[in-house]
Amino acid sequence: MLIIQRHYLKEFLKVLFVIAVGLALIFSILELIDKVDDFLPYRPSLKNLMLYTVLNFPRYLLYLLPMATLLCSLFVFSQAKRREEITVIRSAGGRIKTLLTPFLVGGVFLSLFGFILGELIVPEFSKEIRELRETIIKRDKKFSFKEGTVWLRTADGSIVKIGLYIPEKKISRNISIFKIGNGNLTERIEAEAGEWIESKGSESKWRLKNLILYDLKSGSVKKYEELEYPFIESLAVFSEDVQKPEEMGMRELFRYTRKLEEAGFKNLKLIVDLNAKVSYPFINFFMVLLGVSLPMRGKTGGGLVTTAIGIFISLVYWFSHTMSLSMGYYGILPPVISAWLVPVIFGIIAVNLFARIQE
Repeated sequence: MLIIQRHYLKEFLKVLFVIAVGLALIFSILELIDKVDDFLPYRPSLKNLMLYTVLNFPRYLLYLLPMATLLCSLFVFSQAKRREEITVIRSAGGRIKTLLTPFLVGGVFLSLFGFILGELIVPEFSKEIRELRETIIKRDKKFSFKEGTVWLRTADGSIVKIGLYIPEKKISRNISIFKIGNGNLTERIEAEAGEWIESKGSESKWRLKNLILYDLKSGSVKKYEELEYPFIESLAVFSEDVQKPEEMGMRELFRYTRKLEEAGFKNLKLIVDLNAKVSYPFINFFMVLLGVSLPMRGKTGGGLVTTAIGIFISLVYWFSHTMSLSMGYYGILPPVISAWLVPVIFGIIAVNLFARIQE
């Protein structure tokens, strides 16, 4: 039995490597093709374009790993079933569930790999993609965003720190503005909040509220209930540079959501994304379970039929999971349920199919 297990496991890993790497590479190249029109006016080097493709690779590997895992499991065991190898093993007194045990262990490791990929590698590579994009389009970096805290340099040369920026609400909290003149700090503004005011007739600008202005030249201190400040960048720039959930690990995303909640804002999308970062890797194990269980219930056909079945199941999962997450974003489902509903349903189906395998 050990020799047979090694044979199937070797075939599984070989096919998994080819499919997972191949699909991730294809989608990374398609991502570059989609963005190349934006890059060409800046005449990027071939090295930067290739680097852009490489940096996108881990993200697509994470997204496509469940599909590749299912396809490989289905392919290996549907071929074994079609060649009557499973029948021979049963006739020789072999236990099918024992035969499949290494694949269950492999599924656990694939889920662990998916978690590490999504927690450590993809966020770092996503940040590198942002910096590479700025390098290609030759844009000076004037904006830094981390866990809701913003640092930026304004049009008049001042340095601004926003303790908490909420993009969806167009609101800033705990704003500090440091005005520099002749290399020295000349003025400091501390504002409790700031709000972006859209204006059709005149220039849109930030309106600061409940602020204290320290004039370091004269030593005076003035308080204002409201003050318009036109020098901070527009929301268009903010929206481009705000850190996305895929650029944050779980701890960073958790700290950001806590900051928002402490400020009185509950961002359902971030909470759903936080839970999805935990739930998504588990589907790799369930896909392995499905892939090894389905061929044992009957003939799944040749390679093309197996591929079609695998793609269909993957699409059903992605569509259902996306719909569930969307309902979480809009508050129709609680965040935890929206992130775990579809993985749990698929898990129950997979475990049930595996339990019904006849020895």
